[in-house]
Amino acid sequence: MVSSRQIEEFQKILDEGKKIVFFTGAGVSTDSGIPDFRSRDGLYSMKYKYPPETIISHSFFEENPKEFFRFYKDKMLNLDAKPNITHLFMASLEKKGRCLGVVTQNIDGLHTAAGSKHVYELHGSVLRNYCTHCHTFYDAKFIRDSQGIPVCPKDGAIIKPDVVLYEEELDNTVVSKAIHAITSADVLVVLGTSLVVYPAAGLIDYFQGEHLVLINRTVTSYDHSADLRIEASFNEVFPKLIVR
Repeated sequence: MVSSRQIEEFQKILDEGKKIVFFTGAGVSTDSGIPDFRSRDGLYSMKYKYPPETIISHSFFEENPKEFFRFYKDKMLNLDAKPNITHLFMASLEKKGRCLGVVTQNIDGLHTAAGSKHVYELHGSVLRNYCTHCHTFYDAKFIRDSQGIPVCPKDGAIIKPDVVLYEEELDNTVVSKAIHAITSADVLVVLGTSLVVYPAAGLIDYFQGEHLVLINRTVTSYDHSADLRIEASFNEVFPKLIVR
């Protein structure tokens, strides 16, 4: 549970920050109805014929696309989800000119839907999909509404979500922009991530600013480095903050 002192301290840090960057993980979207991966009720705790980590790997996509898309459509396409108060708070702060952007591990597109303009999606987005042969773009609804394995009407090749699967490397351009934002920040706010997925989690090490704030429901390996650590749900924190 968050204390009034923690809210006051967080508000003061935000008010004094001129170049704020948010680094977000799956926990930010749980209030929008999207399950995270590592909580008791998250995707990793569900029972399938194959472990989720195996299903969302590059080799599994190549070898068993039918099973991949059965899981992907069922558990990773949350197209009815809407941005929550945390997403909207970040977008509002950017509109005020005090947030440099959002670096996110999430693939749901909710930061953009909330109005954030500078979003660095380290793991890609379910909203973008491309033919593996001709690279034609398809939206997420096309994938959702397809029967079985989605294929390109132009050439019959498989359409792949623009999502970084296990065994795949992050996009160097996205990573470079994320690093630039983090190194430029005077305040870094890390939200809803256990910081165990690398190389994404390692980007925190590039922060050289004044205040590191961590808000998460569980402990992380970076807790000792934080100027402010809040262990609470975001619905306990962000409704009490003011965008100035």
